[in-house]
Amino acid sequence: MNSVSPRVRGGLAAVACLVIALVAALAVDSRLDRHWVVRGITLLMAFGCAAVLAVDEGRRARRLIGVVGLLMFGFVFPVTSTTWATPPEIDFALSVADGAEAAATKAAQSVVTVEDVRAAAEARGGAVGTLKTDRSPEIRGADAFPVIVRARPDQGRPRACITFTHGLTAHIRPC
Repeated sequence: MNSVSPRVRGGLAAVACLVIALVAALAVDSRLDRHWVVRGITLLMAFGCAAVLAVDEGRRARRLIGVVGLLMFGFVFPVTSTTWATPPEIDFALSVADGAEAAATKAAQSVVTVEDVRAAAEARGGAVGTLKTDRSPEIRGADAFPVIVRARPDQGRPRACITFTHGLTAHIRPC
């Protein structure tokens, strides 16, 4: 005996996917790129799988494919893209941005300067700019925004770029 119609089941699955997608996207720090396009495509795929579940007639394999697709596109992909949004270099850049913003606020500045970012990175054991090597002797990204921050002074990659817009609003991305 089937107590819930397939259309209701499919509709509930679609609503659950929408809620999971929105919560997962909003869980990412607002200073980071939330990858709205990828998240939107994933949500559309989840809705497609929910539609497969909503169809009453069909073979058992079709329903199984719909359930597996719904789990992947409606739960696994949104949650993992949220988890992977902050690798260690991005976490370091977020802490540098917080430190630079706190230093600018303490000094009663209306904008964060490159020197604030440099001081915050060095206070946390990191460095700004690209790593100076024999192949690339010129240091870039150390004297103007976007500033390249590295978690360790001897680390070339991975690294992150910090830009401050409107004075104290940080935007961080891998670079």
